[in-house]
Amino acid sequence: MTPQQRLATREFFGIKLGLDTMAALVEALGHPERTFLPVIVAGTNGKGSVTAMVSRALRAAGLRAGRYTSPHLVHLRERFAIDDVDVDDDVLDNALDAVFDAEAALLSRAALPGPATYFELTTAAALVVFRAAAVDVAVVEVGLGGRHDATNIVRAPYAAITSIAFDHMAHLGDTLAAIAREKAGVIMPGAIVVSGVGDHEAAAVIADTCAAQGANLVRADEDAEVDVTMHGGETTIRLRTPFRAYGPVRLALRGGHQVTNAVVAVRLLEALEFAGVGGGAKAITTGLADASWPGRLERRTLANGVPLVLDGAHNPAGAEALARWLREAGFWPMTLVTACMRDKDVEGLLSPLLPLATRIVATAVDFPRALPATDLAATIRALAPGLPVQVAPSPAAAMAAASEHRARAVVAGSLLLVGAVRAWLDAAPVTRDPA
Repeated sequence: MTPQQRLATREFFGIKLGLDTMAALVEALGHPERTFLPVIVAGTNGKGSVTAMVSRALRAAGLRAGRYTSPHLVHLRERFAIDDVDVDDDVLDNALDAVFDAEAALLSRAALPGPATYFELTTAAALVVFRAAAVDVAVVEVGLGGRHDATNIVRAPYAAITSIAFDHMAHLGDTLAAIAREKAGVIMPGAIVVSGVGDHEAAAVIADTCAAQGANLVRADEDAEVDVTMHGGETTIRLRTPFRAYGPVRLALRGGHQVTNAVVAVRLLEALEFAGVGGGAKAITTGLADASWPGRLERRTLANGVPLVLDGAHNPAGAEALARWLREAGFWPMTLVTACMRDKDVEGLLSPLLPLATRIVATAVDFPRALPATDLAATIRALAPGLPVQVAPSPAAAMAAASEHRARAVVAGSLLLVGAVRAWLDAAPVTRDPA
């Protein structure tokens, strides 16, 4: 069994929050997290986009940059990147072997309460990968929450909190303030914290946490001016911060919501530059203009000419951002291909998208938390009684059904669905949209 196959056996162990296992693992591994400068990015939506922008800008500044994100869409390797290039299987397998060896030694002397989870193992492997690659900086995306997330073992002196919205309420709480408290757990004593949070209740929690930790809070929009031009679904900005002016620059990542993410990324990069890490206007604008984040408003074209958009929207805030972009880009009416997890706010997720659809193809991914396609279809029919709904047994069958109608299509509702469709696309004769 290969290391990646061993890891896959832990995939369905569920979620375990807390840092005890991670603390034991990194000690057994010789503290790889202390060999580079960690930058942590938390938030409900936008954290992956900010991670991608910051990592790209640091590479453009001449630094060796690591990037750790989750989940992956198709291949596990996607979670681990050095200078924006996914690591190869040999590098990942070597890191996983080291982590499994450390775990086995700890378990043998009862120094762990039980086996590590999938996410704990991948996070520890990322730290080992970064040490082996001798990265200068590692940009680490939080998995779930912040305070008890495995990534928080890095104790980063630089942090961003992109947004606070309702998601994962069973683990993080059912108010924005409660969710903000969990996200704010990444704030270390004396850290520089850039916040894109606009909600007053959540913003107050972040400000209070910074004050309690003696951290320096930078509100991303404070003393910043942004001019935004939207055309054909693409976004161009001019940005002026207290430090310098940028632009015009066309954002590589689509959607009006990426403006806030870009401002957060710039203010975080400026904070790093002030400390002598990376920097320069050219490097920062390169981060905004060249960042790559697949499966987020990703445009594709099927072999039969059907235009397609893939988006990882999996909570109400993400769905609302997707709906706004679809209207701005004129990418509607459309066929919606969707699948959801049982623990999500399915009605809140679908409600912004259903008015833009002429038909729905409901499916399910192969995952324990997946909502059965028939249950999803029943929810859709209750929300929009006059909308045609087709049930497909798999994402591949769903895409075949959507393709038959030769109408523009949107895939959304779950990152796992986006990953399954991307795998299907990789096996089919498709092209990327040149736009």
